[in-house]
Amino acid sequence: MNMAADLKLGHGISQKRKIILINDILDTLSLSVAKDTRCQRLSGGQKKRLSIALELIDNPPVMFLDEPTTGLDSSSSAQCVSMLKDLARGGRNIICTIHQPSATLYEMFDHVYVMAEGECIYQGASQNTVAYLSSIGLNCPQYHNPADYLLEVANGEYGNFTDLLAKTALENQWRTALTPKKLENEISLYTHQYTQTMGSYQQSLVLTSQASEWFKFCILVKRSFLQLYRDWTISHLKIVLHFLVGIVLGLNYYRSGNDGSKTLSNVGYFIISSVYLTYTSLMPAVLKFPSELAVLKKERFNNWYNLKTYYAAFLVSDIPMQIIFCVTYVSTSYFLSDQPPELWRFLMVLAILILVSLSASSLGLLIGTLANPINGTFFGAILTALMLTLAGFLILFTHMPKVMYYLTYASFLSYSYEGLVQAVYGFNRAALPCPDDVMYCHLKVPELILRELGMVRNTFWTDIAFLVGNFLVLRMVAFCTLKRQLKSG
Repeated sequence: MNMAADLKLGHGISQKRKIILINDILDTLSLSVAKDTRCQRLSGGQKKRLSIALELIDNPPVMFLDEPTTGLDSSSSAQCVSMLKDLARGGRNIICTIHQPSATLYEMFDHVYVMAEGECIYQGASQNTVAYLSSIGLNCPQYHNPADYLLEVANGEYGNFTDLLAKTALENQWRTALTPKKLENEISLYTHQYTQTMGSYQQSLVLTSQASEWFKFCILVKRSFLQLYRDWTISHLKIVLHFLVGIVLGLNYYRSGNDGSKTLSNVGYFIISSVYLTYTSLMPAVLKFPSELAVLKKERFNNWYNLKTYYAAFLVSDIPMQIIFCVTYVSTSYFLSDQPPELWRFLMVLAILILVSLSASSLGLLIGTLANPINGTFFGAILTALMLTLAGFLILFTHMPKVMYYLTYASFLSYSYEGLVQAVYGFNRAALPCPDDVMYCHLKVPELILRELGMVRNTFWTDIAFLVGNFLVLRMVAFCTLKRQLKSG
């Protein structure tokens, strides 16, 4: 509610008045008891009322609701429709679709519009339904729900009366069950009671103003970080796992970074680090937008914010988390595997792995906007395997056919692998020590290592540039595909 108030009302009213407004709405919808409850823990009826409460913040004159009672029990349905009737008596137009309402719910509606075969077969007061059907010879049985009987007639269970009903529905005599004077008195009474109940709610709405996109961006960034903090599986747990995996891999490659006899093993550490960060960044991203698509569609449809603002806020919250994950992993595995202790080499390795993580996350977002979660996870795993094949480790660059070598330009893992090797063994590094118990260390000279791997030229900064470009292009394409999916939906 606080987020919705900030996004809808902006800074035109003070935070104190927003809180008063929110409390009044929650009191009106009987949600005050759940004020400190997270949305996922609310009951079905409370979630329906919360959805309505979010839209009441800017006091809309017209509200459309699509089947507000679906999934609710009879008590919750009656409470929901009763609350909507009170809102309507407060001066709003409440328009909703409803299927097979009970007799109690049906009587609460002021005006009913029924369609069959694309034509209106009844429009008028709910109390007039039985009399309307009787006027054309369709007598609703006693103690039978008029709404159910009308539905049976619409479905042709007693014959095809659609044309006759469509013609009869044009008559104005069925539109209201009350005389104009009684209707005016009833509306006046409801309005007076509703105004007293809402109190300062209606007074606060006089000062509403449209929030700027920058203000909305700040609110969305705050919400994104709050979601990350509350979802321990994608923040707290992931940090712990990166730390533990860093220790495990660091111990597995213990002291291989400064051992001339373990050069190939150390090169394996580079590719495993890249693949690990790729997979752990890509898969959660594949599920990101599909899990939030329904909420995103609803909030954009209600003009809460611009899609560019939402996407920019997501990037601002996602990038720091990817950096934290990479720092957690590298700070343990790098030193346990005895890589060069120079700070600048450590930062170069960290920069490469951060860009790998960001590129993988971007690819995951793109896949998530193009495929459903099941197909997305499959495509993500296949693409990771293909990029690993073209990375230059399983098959050296110098051993690849030309066609396959050209395909390596499409794999960001090849840039990360090459960049990591250059960062650790390039830039005039001295020869690696050879253990006393080893007679000969063939790959202890960094220049020879680079030559054997087909990386004679120093391309570290080129690799950095390619990874940055890959990250930016994938993020922009993912935005376009997300926008297209929202339009098509």
